[in-house]
Amino acid sequence: MRQIIFKFARFLERNACALQGKGYGAGTVDKEVKVVLSLLKATPRLAIDIGGNIGNYTAELRKMTHALEIHVFEPSKVNTSYLERRFNGDALVKVISAALSDQTGVANLFSDRPGSTLGSLSKRKLDHFNMDFSHREVVSTIRFEDYWREQLAGRHLDLVKIDVEGHELEVLEGFGDALANVAAIQFEFGGANIDSKTYFQNFWYFFKDRGFNLYRITPFGPQELRRYSESEEFFSTTNYVALNTDVV
Repeated sequence: MRQIIFKFARFLERNACALQGKGYGAGTVDKEVKVVLSLLKATPRLAIDIGGNIGNYTAELRKMTHALEIHVFEPSKVNTSYLERRFNGDALVKVISAALSDQTGVANLFSDRPGSTLGSLSKRKLDHFNMDFSHREVVSTIRFEDYWREQLAGRHLDLVKIDVEGHELEVLEGFGDALANVAAIQFEFGGANIDSKTYFQNFWYFFKDRGFNLYRITPFGPQELRRYSESEEFFSTTNYVALNTDVV
């Protein structure tokens, strides 16, 4: 009987979290894009897709906003090649073969296989999933602020999406002065943050100290988070939007 009670309590916990958007972030690209666009007051003209993988997020953006210019950053050579083929002929999509970080240089991209959606700059320990994370690829890293100044001439950024498997905070720290020119940032938080040892509290204060409001993407739309709570340290794929109150 005790095991039945525990199993039922686990079922209730899992579903209660999902209704709040916690753990809701896998396979929800269309909903993510709709939520972010709903929070923007104007039709976006320039977007940055960081951790583009095979381009599903960019493709969804393109489907909903046909005139949107999108710069896609992806370090995996397998995925970069795929992205270039997928968006061949689309003059508004530019693919950059590099990882964004807080410094310029080189790093190891670890994964379970070439082109994996789990590719990370951390060598994740996933033995509990019977997953060997030993594939390694040397990739270039750049700071987004440098790219923004040199390639985008300091333009306004309507939308930034960051999904880099645990290294989102390092990407943000590399934005420098560009951050004040971003209207909305969607970022992922989940199991990879265990390996990179970053917490939602880090993101909360990073954004709050810079005048952003935070929202969690839920099955019912965006839920504004008005205060930090330790219950937000939920390490199953969850998506958030940071909205710049000085820009939007």
